[in-house]
Amino acid sequence: MQTSMWAWVPAAVVSTSVYATTYLTVEQAQQVIFPGAKLNQAFVTLTNVQQQQIAQTTGVSISNKEIKVWRVPAGGFFIIDEVVGKHEFITYALGLNTDGSVKQIEILDYRESYGYEIRNQNWRRQFIGKTMADPLRLDRDIQNISGATLSCRHITDGVRRLLAIYAVAFK
Repeated sequence: MQTSMWAWVPAAVVSTSVYATTYLTVEQAQQVIFPGAKLNQAFVTLTNVQQQQIAQTTGVSISNKEIKVWRVPAGGFFIIDEVVGKHEFITYALGLNTDGSVKQIEILDYRESYGYEIRNQNWRRQFIGKTMADPLRLDRDIQNISGATLSCRHITDGVRRLLAIYAVAFK
């Protein structure tokens, strides 16, 4: 009987480490973006026509018709959204001013093992003041972070999609 030369090699142990960090809860993000404000939940369900219009305008598909949005009594909106980084979801919050421009973006949950640099304030600051009139394209008006390209691209696409949702469904 012939024995394989690999017969003595023990079975490999496969580890799938999951990296997940929660930076802020929804309530904490609301207070970071709109300090002292008491926000009013105003979830929106997009129609099929609105979904198509947003997808055509942005080039970004909409996977969820339910938009988690809160109105700010003094004006503005707070929106929770998720995009896929490379493999896992990134949960982020977007604050919009009364004119629909970006007030602030915060990363709530990051589940990837790398690319977390998108939480860097200097990178997120690039979005402040952006509107639907801006290209909101990676390497055009939003700079990429080496090693976090997919996270950067998907957050940028997500913000562009949310600005289109504001224009179509919130005004």
